[in-house]
Amino acid sequence: SVPMDGNNSIDPVFAKDRAYSPGDLPLRRFKFIAPGFFKTLGTPLVAGRDLTWSDIYNKVPVAMVSEKLAREYWHDPTSALGKQIRVSTKDDWREVVGVVGNIQDDGMDKEAPSSVYWPILAARFESTDIDVRRNVAFSIRSPRTGSESLMNEVRQAVWSVDPNLPLADVHTLDYFYRKSMARTSFTLVMLAVAGGMALLLGIVGLYGVIAYSVSQRRREIGIRMALGAQQQELTGMFVRHALGLTGVGVACGLGVAPALTRLMSSLLFGVRAIDPVTFGAVSLGLIATGALASYLPARRAAAVNPVESLRAE
Repeated sequence: SVPMDGNNSIDPVFAKDRAYSPGDLPLRRFKFIAPGFFKTLGTPLVAGRDLTWSDIYNKVPVAMVSEKLAREYWHDPTSALGKQIRVSTKDDWREVVGVVGNIQDDGMDKEAPSSVYWPILAARFESTDIDVRRNVAFSIRSPRTGSESLMNEVRQAVWSVDPNLPLADVHTLDYFYRKSMARTSFTLVMLAVAGGMALLLGIVGLYGVIAYSVSQRRREIGIRMALGAQQQELTGMFVRHALGLTGVGVACGLGVAPALTRLMSSLLFGVRAIDPVTFGAVSLGLIATGALASYLPARRAAAVNPVESLRAE
C-alpha cells in the first residue's frame, strides 16, 4: 500500500531484547516493500541502509522500521540497527538494517504510526502452504505525474508482463492527501465562514456604536469646533474611543482563547494550540479592523458644521 490510501495492516512486532508478559500483543503497523520505495516517496533514511534486491532474492532475514518505532523500542534510531524482531514464535528473527522517517499514514491530522517494513516477496507469516498476493501497489515518481501519457506508459509496462493484470485505484499522492484531509478541510472552511461572519458583525456593530456616539455628541462636537478644535483632533477622539472598545474585546478574547484552542487541537497541524505569534497577529488584525471601522463615522463627526450643530441644539 501507499501512504494515506487506507489499506493498513497490523501485526505483533516482538523484539528479541525486550520482555513480554503472557498474552501481550505489541500490535504495530506493517508493510511489505521493495527496494527504492522510500526514495520514491521522498522519505529520508535516518539510520542504516535501505533494502536491496540481493536481500530479497537471497531471502536474507532483514527488516526496516520507522523512527517512531525505533525510539519506542530502543530510544534512539541508531540503537535499533542490528536488533532483531519477528511476528510470532513460529517465525525467524529478522535483523533491523535501516530506520526511516515517520510517514503520516493516517493523514496529516493524525500522529504517524509505529511501523515495520518487511522485504517484499519474503515468506508470509500465515502458516499456509498457499499464499496468493491479491494486490500490489506501485509507487511512481515522475514530473509528469497525473498526465495521460504517463498512465499509458505505465499500462503498457504492466501489460507487457501480463496483459490480464488490471490496474485499479490509480491516483496521485496529492489525491490521497486531499482525501485524508477532506473532513478537516471542510471543518476549517466552516470555521472560517463563521469567523468571517463574526468579524463582519463586529465591524458593523462597532460602526454603529461610533455613529450613535457621534449623533449623541453633536452639541459637544459643535462647541469643540467653535473653540478651535481641528478635524484631525475630532477624528482621533472617536477613533481612540473605538480602539478602546476593540482593546477590551481583544483582551477578553485573549483570556478565553487558550482554553478554547485546546478543544481544536485535533484540527491544528504545524502550530501549537497556544501560539504567541498567531495570537499577536490576530490581535493586531482585529485592532486594525476596529480602527478602519470607526474611521468613517469619525470623519463624519469632524465634518459637522458647528453653527448648524449649535443652532439645532
